[in-house]
Amino acid sequence: MAIATRSGRFTREWIRRVAGLAIAAILTFSGGCIKYQARPIDPARLESRYRTRTLEDPGLQQFVHAYAAGKIPAWPPRVLDLQALTLAAAYLSPELDVARSQVAIASAALVTAGARVNPGMDTEAGYSTSPESRLLLSLLPRFTVETSGKRGRRILQARSRLEAERLALAEQAWRTHGKLRRAFYDHLFAKRTRDLLRMEEKTRAEIVDIFDKRLAVGEAGRPEYDVFRVDLIGTRAALRKAEGEAASTLVFLANACGVPAAALQGFVIDAPGLESLPPVKALPLAAIERAGLLHRSDIRRTLAEYAAAEAAVQLEVARQYPDIHLGPGYVFEEGFNRYVFPVSLSPLPVFHRNRGPIAVAEAQRQQIARQFVALQARAIGEFDHALAQYRAALGEYEEARTLVAVQQDREAAARRALAIGEGDRLSVATARLQTITSGSVRLDALVRARTALAALEDAVQQPLETGVLLPETSEVSPRTGESR
Repeated sequence: MAIATRSGRFTREWIRRVAGLAIAAILTFSGGCIKYQARPIDPARLESRYRTRTLEDPGLQQFVHAYAAGKIPAWPPRVLDLQALTLAAAYLSPELDVARSQVAIASAALVTAGARVNPGMDTEAGYSTSPESRLLLSLLPRFTVETSGKRGRRILQARSRLEAERLALAEQAWRTHGKLRRAFYDHLFAKRTRDLLRMEEKTRAEIVDIFDKRLAVGEAGRPEYDVFRVDLIGTRAALRKAEGEAASTLVFLANACGVPAAALQGFVIDAPGLESLPPVKALPLAAIERAGLLHRSDIRRTLAEYAAAEAAVQLEVARQYPDIHLGPGYVFEEGFNRYVFPVSLSPLPVFHRNRGPIAVAEAQRQQIARQFVALQARAIGEFDHALAQYRAALGEYEEARTLVAVQQDREAAARRALAIGEGDRLSVATARLQTITSGSVRLDALVRARTALAALEDAVQQPLETGVLLPETSEVSPRTGESR
């Protein structure tokens, strides 16, 4: 290309052409750009959507059939057990959607880590007062060549972080299950406590009625009568409190499930095997101990975070070495064509060799390694403590069941004595009251045993009872089909 002119008008025409070419190039490259899409949050609409959620949602029904085909033949079932509520929570839980969004961010970061450095372009156009050639034109593209495997190390770091976020999603899924399980059993135990208090209130009212009649005929004293009246008033106060607990635990259960409390109205919430506690020998503890708790999501997540920290150290070490910048170009000046091939290195390790970032990355790697050791020790301690607690709670529960059986026999004996005329109503009511009291002792033991079993499951992060199926946690929201 050779252009020589003495005409300023012709020179300006060339400047306009070059500028037009530059603008056309910009428009061409921007044609494939992603357009901004606004997604404002509408709190009122989101609140209305949440308040209108029900278990009859068609999407939830499809989700349940996909993960529990044959196990739950009809949805929603008349009786909601832990399995059914767990499936509903897996579909509706907003906490899981938050964890899914973290996975989506990590996936995007992996794409970013694998992207190569885009080239650049420098252009200059102008004219000088030289009578020989007034046109000045230069086209200087720029290319960057990353050295020392920086791109591969970035990809490795991003891939490890993505794996850590996936395991964090699985960890959140277990926490969601644990929150639901705790709310589920709290509600069942609150209802049983309420039912026992109703029986106790009825029995104490009968005893007060007996003493009221005896007082009227002079067969009982006023102090003794007042003692039973006070006990009845205390039982009624406890009953009112228990009824409030049953109602509040239903709200907590609905929240853990991801629906408003009204969505659970009309359903029977029960666990048929609530009192069927598995013996320690029936639990798969030997296999869990052999695995060394490596199936726990938090332990595997920490290992993935350590791999990311290891890749970060490698990346900072690689950054000691400068990248190569190539800039082959064309320059037209003074009527001559010039072809240039500049090469530059940056950054040059003149003042330091990236020692600060390397030291930070190594310290972070060491921190995660120590966190892993601490987490593993805590997990082993949680497992051993929960196992010991469950063994003790099982023994206590068996003793409480024996106590209930003995009291039931005594009540039956009192009823037989009344039937043959050798007893009275007060003896039967007193025996029934003792049976109810022993039932409260058994319920307390059952609560402790269930709590210990839940702690044992949390220590190993997997269900230990047969019949509980946890759906595989998808990285895509089952409600929208979009990555969160």
